[in-house]
Parts: sequence; structure tokens; C-alpha cells
Amino acid sequence: MMKEDLEKIREIANYQFGYGAGNALFPDSAIIEYSKNTGRIRHIFDGDELLANYRPNDALFTLTIAGAEKLVRELPEIKCRVMLLEDVKEFIEDGKNLFAKHVVDASPNIRPGDETIVVDKENEVIGVGKAILTPEEMKAFSSGVAVKIRRGRKKHR
Repeated sequence: MMKEDLEKIREIANYQFGYGAGNALFPDSAIIEYSKNTGRIRHIFDGDELLANYRPNDALFTLTIAGAEKLVRELPEIKCRVMLLEDVKEFIEDGKNLFAKHVVDASPNIRPGDETIVVDKENEVIGVGKAILTPEEMKAFSSGVAVKIRRGRKKHR
């Protein structure tokens, strides 16, 4: 069952983050934690480090900082990246939302609601969260939340 579930979560990651993300994010040594009530996949660890949480309502993942760092390290041009202005880096690290006027660049295929990885110009992970706007809107708008940050690098290590 474990091997089949590992293949399943890799395929979901490939769909959600782009080809190659499944193998990059979930090594053969990945530990899958199941829900005690339903028996479904809940969390995926690498050793004692939580990489991602599985959301059964939409069958997709929410990333942790460790999972995002692993993806960016393995796939530098990942399809869910949003680059920010250096001025606001410390706020995002603390878990504050990223506003459109602070977005420098965004992957072209991000849709509102997608899991996104917020990076600085050196491609270092600053936070992870949910896209609120399209990439075009993120770059064009001068107000409004672009990414609702779930975990900032400092706050959720």
C-alpha cells in the first residue's frame, strides 16, 4: 500500500507543481502519515521534516517551507513561483500577506487559488501561500493582496 500511495502523491505533485515535482519533493524515503479516522493520506514527511499536507477536499497539497525549499532547489523554474521586492522580504518571512504592488514577477500559469512559493531575487524561499490574483494582475495592480501567505520562513520553520 505504501509504494502505491507514494506513486499517487508523486503524480498529484506532478500535476500541481509541474513535471518532475513528484520525485523532487517526495523521495523513496518519504513517510506518509494517514488519518486515524478515515485512513486517508494526511501528511508527508522526509525523516522528521514535514514536507506537505494533503487536502482531501480538492486532492492537492499545501506546502511547508521545507517542502517549498526542496522543490525550488530541485526545480529552479517551478511553475508556481512569485518573486517579491526585497523591501517587503522581512514582512513575508513573518507570515504577512504579499500585496500586488510588491510582486516583481510571477510564473505565467498561476491561477487564483493555486499553492504558490514566494521567493526573493536569489530564488530563496521566503514563504508559501495561496494565489489570490492571476500573474498578470499581480504585476499590473498597485493594490490588493496577491498571495495570502500561509507560512513565512521565520514564523514557520
